[in-house]
Amino acid sequence: MKKWSFFTFFSLCCSLCFAQQDLLPSAVSQNAFKAGEWFEFRIHYGVFNASRVTLELKADTLDQTPVFHAKGYGRTTGLARLFFKVEDHYESYFGQKDGLPRWFIRDINEGGYTKDLEIRFDHKKKMAHINDKKKKKKASFAINENVQDLISAFYYLRNFCDTSSLKEGEDIPLNMFFDQENYLFKLRFLGRETIETAFGKVRCLKLRPFVQSGRVFSEQESVTLWVSDDQNKIPVKMRADLRVGSIDCDLDRFKNLQHPFNMEVK
Repeated sequence: MKKWSFFTFFSLCCSLCFAQQDLLPSAVSQNAFKAGEWFEFRIHYGVFNASRVTLELKADTLDQTPVFHAKGYGRTTGLARLFFKVEDHYESYFGQKDGLPRWFIRDINEGGYTKDLEIRFDHKKKMAHINDKKKKKKASFAINENVQDLISAFYYLRNFCDTSSLKEGEDIPLNMFFDQENYLFKLRFLGRETIETAFGKVRCLKLRPFVQSGRVFSEQESVTLWVSDDQNKIPVKMRADLRVGSIDCDLDRFKNLQHPFNMEVK
């Protein structure tokens, strides 16, 4: 398994939450989000807070094309920061009309493990051009159809999910490009469930990605996600079972949603 922080894996899982059975077309079919949307998530081990993750979205222009500019930031907090310092910055510029990524930025420091790279996507030629700023190397790689980066997928897939057509036990594929490689990830829809949150009861889609067991996760199917079963389709909770205990990631704060958040206030 590659060296991924929990924030990296969390972002990937958020992206996986909304895919369709067929790999998605490059045309926006609905409007699940808007500029100004912002989330903060709390990652904790039992009662001990470990990290904070934020995702924010702004409108921008890149190469004279209207784009959304998404920023993800994750950092360890409290005692966890004394033992393992994490500062992860992710950015993605993706088309407002087609939802496809144009420019991806990854600048991370995870306990001394660092990366600083940028990826430029050319979807017409199906190529990704990588600038590894840390190693001062450039390279180009072929990409698959409608490929997404780690952050853009979170927004892209929200615009295409017809949740009414999902069937329990259905496996869901998604094309991704990450760390110089094309990946086909899979997610299984487990059904619908109403869960307790800081905001009240929320009706959710329950999903489980397939992950490689061994270094961090106890089993191949050790991660569970709960996504709001409404027009926003936002991640509400994630749980990862470890060899000892589990880590939870809960939506803590949000603002500027496109649609009303479907919840029962406490």
